[in-house]
Amino acid sequence: MAKFQNFFIWAVFMTILLAQTMGKKITVGANAADNDWDNAHATFYGDMGGAETMQGACGYGDLFQQGYGLETTALSTALFNNGLTCGACFEVMCVDDPQWCIPNSGTIKITATNFCPPNWDPATYHWCNPPMKHFDLSMAMFTKLAQAKAGIIPIKYRRVPCSKKGGVKFELKGNPFWLAVLVYNVGRAGDVTSVRIRGSKTDWLQMSRNWGQIWQTGSNMVGQSLSFQVTTSDGRTRKFDNVAPGDWQFGQTYEGKNNF
Repeated sequence: MAKFQNFFIWAVFMTILLAQTMGKKITVGANAADNDWDNAHATFYGDMGGAETMQGACGYGDLFQQGYGLETTALSTALFNNGLTCGACFEVMCVDDPQWCIPNSGTIKITATNFCPPNWDPATYHWCNPPMKHFDLSMAMFTKLAQAKAGIIPIKYRRVPCSKKGGVKFELKGNPFWLAVLVYNVGRAGDVTSVRIRGSKTDWLQMSRNWGQIWQTGSNMVGQSLSFQVTTSDGRTRKFDNVAPGDWQFGQTYEGKNNF
């Protein structure tokens, strides 16, 4: 995470935090009256290559392979929702910091792929501690909004629909006695709240969430073709019939024919 540069930046941060805690909105030109925008702050982690952003708390693994790339963020406890927000998409802009915000930088769109854990050490930074709303961006995304040496910036953010190419994807993990499924490349809401599975020899079975967007069942599904029902946070449900054939293998990814 980038280091703070001077007392002025610290003062700006404390002002933003106070306003956020008190529930006040920060003026952002034409968007000042837009109630969809909320206040937060942002830092970055890793370098421009993004290696440190891989293998995050959502279970996505290699973000380039999964299609998320560097357009990602880690979320503080207040936004992460114990992993249920994984896959949600946000629009973010740098505001009220003319020293560091890049003029006319506009907005960026990012996907939640990791967790920014709280830090209870009183001698270090506490950006991600509850109740603060915080985005720890990839460096590539942060530097689209502000100079890297800023360290931390005040932002406006809002949820936006996720735009994905192709169908919802299901990566199968586990062993014959325990099947786990990573669900990703989910459009619209992006974050999954429920997954059901049906084998060619079973009825529909409710899966439980293990962590991030990895869902599991203790039923033996080996040798059966697999179908899924996926529900996202906006209440929409889609059925994906016969996504994996009867000879599916652990470690393989299968793509549904549709998306949200």
